[in-house]
Amino acid sequence: MPSAASLKIAVVQFNATVGDLAGNARRIAEAAREAHGLGARLVLTPELSLTGYPPEDLLLRPAFMSACDEALAACALQLADLPDLQVVVGHPRSLDFRGDVRTRSLAVQQRVNAASVLCGGRVIATYAKRELPNYQVFDERRYFVSGRDAGLAPLVIEAGGLKVGVLICEDAWFDEPAEAARAAGAQALAVINASPFHLGKAGEREERMAERAQRVGLPLVYAHLVGGQDEVVFDGASFAVDAQGRVGARAASFEEELLLVDVAADGRVAGPLQPLPSVEAQVWRALVTGVRDYLGKNGFPGALIGLSGGIDSALVLAVAVDALGADRVRTVMMPSPYTADISWIDARDMAERLGVRYDEISITPMFEAFRASLSAEFAGLPEDATEENIQARVRGTLLMALSNKSGRIVLTTGNKSEMATGYCTLYGDMAGGFAVIKDVAKTLVYRLAAWRNAQGPAPVIPERIITRPPSAELRPDQTDQDSLPPYDVLDAILARYMEEDQGVEEIVAAGFARVDVERVTRLIKLNEYKRRQSPVGIRITHRSFGKDWRYPITSRFRA
Repeated sequence: MPSAASLKIAVVQFNATVGDLAGNARRIAEAAREAHGLGARLVLTPELSLTGYPPEDLLLRPAFMSACDEALAACALQLADLPDLQVVVGHPRSLDFRGDVRTRSLAVQQRVNAASVLCGGRVIATYAKRELPNYQVFDERRYFVSGRDAGLAPLVIEAGGLKVGVLICEDAWFDEPAEAARAAGAQALAVINASPFHLGKAGEREERMAERAQRVGLPLVYAHLVGGQDEVVFDGASFAVDAQGRVGARAASFEEELLLVDVAADGRVAGPLQPLPSVEAQVWRALVTGVRDYLGKNGFPGALIGLSGGIDSALVLAVAVDALGADRVRTVMMPSPYTADISWIDARDMAERLGVRYDEISITPMFEAFRASLSAEFAGLPEDATEENIQARVRGTLLMALSNKSGRIVLTTGNKSEMATGYCTLYGDMAGGFAVIKDVAKTLVYRLAAWRNAQGPAPVIPERIITRPPSAELRPDQTDQDSLPPYDVLDAILARYMEEDQGVEEIVAAGFARVDVERVTRLIKLNEYKRRQSPVGIRITHRSFGKDWRYPITSRFRA
């Protein structure tokens, strides 16, 4: 840049692993050293990069907090030979102070969500997050106190002749922290983040950070995490905006990257500018990232999928292969007396297209054995969901047996629409270790299948799987719509009620038939007990059936 006062800032967009303190510290030091060689004099790592995010109740363990302090010191020592480099590391920090400033209670151990500056082999400054989110998947007030209450001041560091104010994630969504940094002399803002992905979040982040930069009249560099951690996924896409709020640099989405950004005192920024992927591409990459990291970070050798010839298991199989490779994915087709011939044909076809192991185990003998054993108990009673559920539970038992023998984890195939309405069987199709499309509505399942087939060189999901009416095939000529409204209606009601918190009357007023609204919302409430027993699954909306959804199982509220 032509400006005399300018600084090259490096953003370390990396995939941290929760609890791998030594490994995370090593990766931070290695990336910082690489950045220094490329001319950077200030390096930013994501929020809580030292611990991985979110560490949750590990933070309550004194041994964990002590290990964090040791890892931070070790990270600083690894960079002691670079005295002209400053590295901002996100980590938790313990401190003793009078925790409740209103009641002046006795001194207790408290923690802050901190960002420390490493330079010359030691920690030279520390900032504590001031705004603590307590909504959606966040519950930071369970673990941290605000930097205001801890008495820690705003932090402005000088690097390359430029004064940079440090903020942590939620701080930049509010006026006061940024204004305090500017009042302390900041000429630019550095914001370190761990912001879980959901649809529309990337654009929302950039819009809000653009507003923040414009309001304080300072350029802003946003350093973000990437990777999967249990149900949440981080999408990367770190970026920088100039003082007018224009995006001048952006890292890739869902990939590790060392992003170099030139920041000038006159408010300009410059660097590589990667495009944001389409909605379908973002969801696909989130699912792939979630599967890859859940299995990889937890040491599972591979995945096991019950392949039915239907759209949901087909989509899960395609995601799993993209995440793990065909050699780590095994499929099992488990036909019953009600399985259509085309289901066999399509399941075999898809397995062949993707090159995965495919086996067939008929459940008919086991199903008949169950019915024979229960014949006296069921004498004179018509067949109903009981017999349907037995089939699903036989399949679940077979998959879990194969999982136990091989060590492979069973990936369940239920979607969000089914989870919402209870169109799933406890200990049957819900049996497994990871629910890949738990937060993907049925209508989005179809969109994702079409998108993946369009990526070439040839479709991976047979067209008939996409176009045939969906069915659980648990009784003759069954289709999903026998017991559920059309999926476009169901998903629209689900989005309004579950994701937007609209009431029954409000949804009816929007043009939906009352009978459909009352039916869907009743099913959502009745099936809370099932969802509490479902595997953890990947979150891709701002309201998933996970930490976002904490409704009582026992409740008489019906509106």
